Amino acid sequence: MEFKDNEAIYLQIAGYVSEQILRQPWSPDEKIPSVRDLASELQVNPNTVMRTYEFLQNQGVVYNKRGIGFFVAPDADARVKQFRRERFLQQELPGFFNTISLLGIGFGELQQRYQEFQAGQAALIPATTDEKQ
Repeated sequence: MEFKDNEAIYLQIAGYVSEQILRQPWSPDEKIPSVRDLASELQVNPNTVMRTYEFLQNQGVVYNKRGIGFFVAPDADARVKQFRRERFLQQELPGFFNTISLLGIGFGELQQRYQEFQAGQAALIPATTDEKQ
């Protein structure tokens, strides 16, 4: 994982964990990697991962079973979406609007590119068994 200088590492790791939850490799009530395992995988200090897990626990995204480890909360998907949506709307969208305004990019072009993006994403989703038959 490549870390950016403009955001705390534990928050970037929280973003990584949140993405795993949204993309569903980690399902509700499933055990997530231990602090040491994730620290080793991401090549960071275990204290940083612990701070991440505590942050996510305070957000209601994960919960701790003492002596067993951390697990994905049953409603983690909704909580992550809510948190990331608010963060995007308040922190990232104003900069995005500023950039498109400076570059003279109109709504029509954005809409076209977004539709192309969605079509590309749909092509990445595996076909269901009904579609394969």
